[in-house]
Amino acid sequence: MATRSKRYQLARKAVDPARRYSLPEAVSLLKTFPAAKFTETVELSVRLGIDPRQSDQMVRGSVSLPHGIGKEVRVIAFCEGSKAAEAREAGAIEAGGEELVKKIEAGWTDFDVAVAEPAMMRHVGKLGRILGPQGKMPSPKSGTVTPDVVRAVKEFKAGRVEYRADNTGNLHVPVGRADFDEQKLVENVEAILSHIQAARPPSVKGVFIRSAHLSLTMSPSVRLAV
Repeated sequence: MATRSKRYQLARKAVDPARRYSLPEAVSLLKTFPAAKFTETVELSVRLGIDPRQSDQMVRGSVSLPHGIGKEVRVIAFCEGSKAAEAREAGAIEAGGEELVKKIEAGWTDFDVAVAEPAMMRHVGKLGRILGPQGKMPSPKSGTVTPDVVRAVKEFKAGRVEYRADNTGNLHVPVGRADFDEQKLVENVEAILSHIQAARPPSVKGVFIRSAHLSLTMSPSVRLAV
C-alpha cells in the first residue's frame, strides 16, 4: 500500500470524515490545506443513483462555468471550408475534415475537446475506438456536435466543461484552481451541480445525487452536504 505524503496526512487531519460540509465550508477548508509545489486543480466528484448498464440512464453533458477553470483548453473542430478558418480564429488548435480524421487515426490526440458539425460525423464516427475511451468523442448530448462549431470552440475556450458518468455511476469534473477566489469556486460548483440535477434521466428512481466530494489534485476529499 502506497504511503501518503506528510502534506496529504496533514490535510486529512483537518477533515472530519463523518461530517457533510456546506459548499462554502468545503471550499474554505480546501484553502487551508498545505500547498503543493504547483497550482492544483479543484475537482468535483459526484456519485449518482443510476444504473450505468442502462442506456437510458447515461448522464453526459457540458456546462459553461461562470468563472472558467483557469486552464488553457485545447480544442479541435471537425468542419470544412470557411468554417475551419473561423474555428481557428476562434481558438481551435486544429480544424478540418477528412485530413484531420486521418491525422488522429495516425495517432495524434494532443487536445482536450473535439467539436464537430453534424455533417462531419460520417467521417468522425470511425474515430470512436480512439476517442471514445479518452472521453473525447464528439456527441450531441455533450454539446460537441453542433451546427455552430465556431460558437462551441469559443465556449470551451472560455470555460465550458464536459462531464460524463463512468461505468460505476460516478463522474469527475474540474471546477477551477486552488488559487481561485472562494466565491468563484462556490459559484462554479453550484453551476455544475444544478446542471447535473437538471440532466436527471426520467427513468431514474429514488435519490439521484447520492454524494458529492470536493478535492484538490493531491488532497483528501471533503464531502458536501447535498
